[in-house]
Amino acid sequence: MRHIVIILTIVTALFSKNIFENSEQKDTSQYIEAIKNLVIATQKTRGLTNSFLNGNSVALLLVFENRDQMKKAIGKMEATVLASNVVINSRATLITQSLIKLNSKATRQNDAPKVFQEYTEGIEQLLLLAQTVNKQASKEFTPMAKGASTIMMETILPMTEFVGRFRGMGSGLVASKQCNKKQKAIMLSLGKEIEKSNDTLQKQMKAFEKQHPKVVTLQMKQILQKIDNDSRVYIEFTQSKVLNNSGENLDANAYFDQGTAIISLLIIIYESLNGALLEDSKGWF
Repeated sequence: MRHIVIILTIVTALFSKNIFENSEQKDTSQYIEAIKNLVIATQKTRGLTNSFLNGNSVALLLVFENRDQMKKAIGKMEATVLASNVVINSRATLITQSLIKLNSKATRQNDAPKVFQEYTEGIEQLLLLAQTVNKQASKEFTPMAKGASTIMMETILPMTEFVGRFRGMGSGLVASKQCNKKQKAIMLSLGKEIEKSNDTLQKQMKAFEKQHPKVVTLQMKQILQKIDNDSRVYIEFTQSKVLNNSGENLDANAYFDQGTAIISLLIIIYESLNGALLEDSKGWF
């Protein structure tokens, strides 16, 4: 009986991940790390550019700093094995070229909403690219890796974008010290999208933990709880102070940093899942 238990344990362990190294899974892990870095740097560039164009001159130095981060992320994407995929590479090249062109002119424009929207369109294309990568490259993944990849690419990255838009537009409103009806409607809509994404993330991670309990650590669960709490606080603060024009003494950079802190928590979960995906790709042999 004891031998049977031992054999079953070994078999279960073997089939919980690849027996042999999965190079495609490893290559995808590297690519999705790079695309995450590009999305985050572009979101920061968009938000800081919007704050600058709305009168926050202090933000300009940070704009240039995050443009450099965008360049580094693009370089890492292009250096990965997955970049040789014709479909993925052609789409990625169009997106990155467009973003580089936008960076060269953004801070010289007089239309802040237009520039914000142009960056948003570029990020939306990156999110679509992320979903394409997930669907094309995850076919040979283990069940754990497929689940992790889906949460990363189809829930966490989009949620960072909703928070990023909220943060970027909100910091612009704080900098300009005004909020019209259209802007208020957009911010309220974004707040609902953040809430919806957060609910989805919390449910997905609970289901994922049941299937793969060793992957979801206590630290990850604590961070998920903080994401849930902090995103609700950020939305409530924005609605009560920023959208009602009662926050004349608010600091645009502090407001921006508050949103960045939430995104940073999301990225910890993203990187933890990607780390598990990469480790899983090593296999047993």
